[in-house]
Amino acid sequence: MARKREAEEKVLDMNANMQGTIVFSESVNLRINGTFTGELKSRGTLFIGESADVNAEIQGEDITIAGKVKGNIHADGKIAMLGTSVVEGDIYTPVLEVREGAIFQGISHMLSEQMNVKEVSRYLDIDQNKIVQWANEGAIPAARKGESWIFEKARIDTWLKDNAGV
Repeated sequence: MARKREAEEKVLDMNANMQGTIVFSESVNLRINGTFTGELKSRGTLFIGESADVNAEIQGEDITIAGKVKGNIHADGKIAMLGTSVVEGDIYTPVLEVREGAIFQGISHMLSEQMNVKEVSRYLDIDQNKIVQWANEGAIPAARKGESWIFEKARIDTWLKDNAGV
């Protein structure tokens, strides 16, 4: 319970105009209400408010969009597009909720239980060459499919938990 409360207390509300690369390695509840241009990597909950104008590549866990986003969005959890949202770019997520009134121009990619090297690289935030090296060495759970490697998300999640302290 203390850990959940600690994550809930880490709230960052961005109302300014910013550009660049922002990376949060710890879980945070981030709300963007201003203008942001660049790259955003977040853990925890990301809320893009109605007045937000974001032109960025976004990677996060759970993302709710009420404003404008131009750029690709990758979520490990859920993406929710509220009725006031305007999204131009591709979406990668296992769960997508689009409310009436939302505008979406792009392609949605619903992550399956099987992932390729590129998807595992993005999911783990590790270079693709390293993923291939680990697969060749048997250091990460993977299966050959022709010339490619295939990974099961559930096995990768278990592998992560088992190797968290390593």
